This record gives sequence, structure tokens and C-alpha cells, in this order.
Amino acid sequence: MVLGHKLLNGTYILRKQVKPDATLQTFWGIHFAKYCSSSPKKPMVTHDRVSQPRKTAEGLQVHPPKDIALDVTSPEEKTEISFDKAIRDEIKDHFKRLKDEIMNSWVGPGGRPLHEVLLEQAKVVWQFRGKEDLDKWVVTSDKTIGGRSEVFLKMGKNNQSALFYGTLSTEAPHDGESSQSGFCTMMSRIPRGSFERKQPHDWSWFNTLYLRIRGDGRPWMVNIRQDTDFIQRSNQMYSYFMFTRGGPYWQEVKIPFSKFFFSNQGRIRDVQTPLMLDKIASIGFTLADKVDGPFFLEIDFIGVFNDPTHTEEFAYENSPAISPRLFK
Repeated sequence: MVLGHKLLNGTYILRKQVKPDATLQTFWGIHFAKYCSSSPKKPMVTHDRVSQPRKTAEGLQVHPPKDIALDVTSPEEKTEISFDKAIRDEIKDHFKRLKDEIMNSWVGPGGRPLHEVLLEQAKVVWQFRGKEDLDKWVVTSDKTIGGRSEVFLKMGKNNQSALFYGTLSTEAPHDGESSQSGFCTMMSRIPRGSFERKQPHDWSWFNTLYLRIRGDGRPWMVNIRQDTDFIQRSNQMYSYFMFTRGGPYWQEVKIPFSKFFFSNQGRIRDVQTPLMLDKIASIGFTLADKVDGPFFLEIDFIGVFNDPTHTEEFAYENSPAISPRLFK
């Protein structure tokens, strides 16, 4: 009881003490501002520094508050990123792309009449006239499995073509697992629509792949992938050979879609099915001729063409003994 009485009495005496006067408050306020100004998070500025520019700008004597905290951003400090604004801008962009997709289905791609699009005999799908065209492609090589091949992609002369070049090496990686190596690939990215939806190419109105290229005489493999979500896995594709002449002259290559054969992990399958032209995801070029040394492939454009003289639907036959389900 005695200890509790002393504590209560001491608290009462402290309340009766005289509070610090205004001079002491100003003194502590200035030193507190100086202490806070040394902090890198939120610099503090005293009244003298704040009141002077206000007096010069307005011509009036204004008494600011005693302690003002100002968020001063240095030139070296990066601006703060607003995630909410970035999300809003992204949503607006996707809705704008969705609107363009709906309008194109009614009016036609690029504002062209829809009947002209349906009746066109040739169409350029990819051409290379700037860096934005190169961004639609990816390149890879056997370095992904430990190989030594080098591969590059850049714009050609006068920005009128794409140059795919490098060095092929068949030296197997020293990992104790892989016994073969030596490939370089150039593959187009899967087109994306609004909200990152896949938009496969629809080439059902055409029957021939049309290219304008210039190579070094090596044979290339042209690969076409279908939409891999519901149709096939990523290591399955349709392929056909493309032979370059070499030399300084351009050559035009036309490959009917009926000639493309189905393969899985580089092996030709016994059961062959036609290519679904309305579900084209990407196209690519692969060099794997087992010849070490430099290579190059220059591409002007890649398109599709409707050849009225080509009437073949599919070039490969299936036997009932191999694929009985196709003959039921």
C-alpha cells in the first residue's frame, strides 16, 4: 500500500511541473528537424528555408508551421512505379485489342473488305523490314543441351531481309548422356491476341507455302507446328525439305502443304495425317546436315499461296494394318 501511494504521489507531482516554454520548443524543433534531415528516407526542412521562397514568390510575409516535412526527390532517385496505373493501362490495351479483333471479323483485317480477304490468292505472313519484325522470332541451337553451335539473327542489307547465320558444330556435349549434336533453329513466336489468347494462323484458303530466300547451298528443314493445346505436343511437328542453291541470286520456293510429313521428336511416324491449316501455330527453319562450319540463310518474306494447278490433298498413304482406326 505504501509503495502504491508513493507512485501515485510522484505522478501527481510530475503533472504539476512547468511545461517547457516556446523557446525551448523551438530549440528542440530545430534540432529535431536537423536530425531528421540527415535521414535518407524523409528529409526535413526548417522554416527559414521554406518561408524564404514563399515570400519571394508571393510578396507576402507568411508564417509557415514550425516543422514541415517535405518529400524531396533527388535527380538520381528513380520515380516510384505505380502498379495500379500499370494494371489499368494493361487492361485498357487488352480491351482495345479485343475490340480490333471483333471489328476485323466483321469488316476485315486492316479495314479491308472481308470478301477481298477471302478471295485473295497470295498472302504475306512474315516480312522483315525492321527490328519489330525480328522480335516475332526466336533462335536456338544445340547449346541448350550442351553443344557448341553458334546462331544469330539480324537485319540484312538496307533492312530489307533477315539474316540467320552462325556456325554449326556436331561435337557432342561431354555430359555422358547425349551422343549426337549439331542443330540450329529459327522459329516464329505463337501469335497472341487480347488477354494473351493464342491466335493460330488460318491458312485453310491456301495450299502452298511461298518463300523468297537466299542461302549457301545447304539443305534446310521447314517445320510447321499446329496449335499444341489440344491437338499435339510441342515435340510433334510437320516437316519438309528446302534446298538452297547458294550464290548471290534470290530464289522463290513453293512447297505444297500436302507434302509435309508428320514427325515426333525428329522421327517420321508410321501413321500420317494431313496438316490442319486452320490451326497453324508457328513455322521454323532447322539446319542439321551434320556438316561443321559457317552457314547463313537470308529471308525476304514468308507467305502462303493458292495454286489452282495443285489438286493433291495428301501425298502419303496409310495402311489399314498400321492405322486401322483411320479406316473404320
